[in-house]
Amino acid sequence: MNKYEALFIVKPELSGDDLTNLFHHLDETVTKHQGVISQSGLWAEKRKLAFPIAKYAEGNFYLMNFTLPPLAVKDIRQTYKLNENILRVLITKLE
Repeated sequence: MNKYEALFIVKPELSGDDLTNLFHHLDETVTKHQGVISQSGLWAEKRKLAFPIAKYAEGNFYLMNFTLPPLAVKDIRQTYKLNENILRVLITKLE
């Protein structure tokens, strides 16, 4: 099991309930792949982006720290790419 950190940029137009459901889905995806989340939460709300992503100039940032088997990272990354509410995902391995 390796330690990872994931930063998500999600659409700024989502309402509070939609954001809560999306964040629950993000956490649930990790736990389905035998991962353990140590910390997760909204990092920044409607923050301006350095450059437009899919015609959005702002985004909500969600940060998650978790441990996961190394082979499962590819699967969760693919799952996150299929979600239309996620603009970008960055998953980095922590030492």
